[in-house]
Amino acid sequence: MSLDVSPQLLAEAENGEVREQDFVETVRTSLPYAYDLIARLAAELRSGGTEFADNQTPPPSEKERGQLLRALSSDAIRGSLERHFGVALAFQNCHRVAAFHPDARGSETHARFTSLRAQILNQSPEFRDC
Repeated sequence: MSLDVSPQLLAEAENGEVREQDFVETVRTSLPYAYDLIARLAAELRSGGTEFADNQTPPPSEKERGQLLRALSSDAIRGSLERHFGVALAFQNCHRVAAFHPDARGSETHARFTSLRAQILNQSPEFRDC
C-alpha cells in the first residue's frame, strides 16, 4: 500500500471530494523520503538561477527507492506534489528526479531531459532491478 490513509481522510473520500492539502499531508507522512526530496529540489529551483534542479544520488535503501517510485508513478500523488511545490517533475530512472518551473514544460531543456537519448544515457547495470 502506498499511503497510510487516516480514517478521517477515508471518510472524506467516501463522502465526496478530498481537500488537496489533506492529501498532500498524507503523502508527506506516508512517503517522507519522496516528499522531502521533492521539497528540496523545489527549494533549490527557487533559490538558484538554474533551469532545473535534479537529484543524482541514489536513495539510501530500497524502502526509500520504493517511496520515490510510488510517488512518481501515481498521477494523483505526482500531480498533487507538483501543485503543492509549484514545480513540474521529470523522472528518468530509480532516483533521478528533476524539478522544473511549470512553464518550462516543453522547453528545450525539459525536452532534452525527458528525451529518449537522455533516458538511455542515464542507465547503468545497477538500475536494472529498480
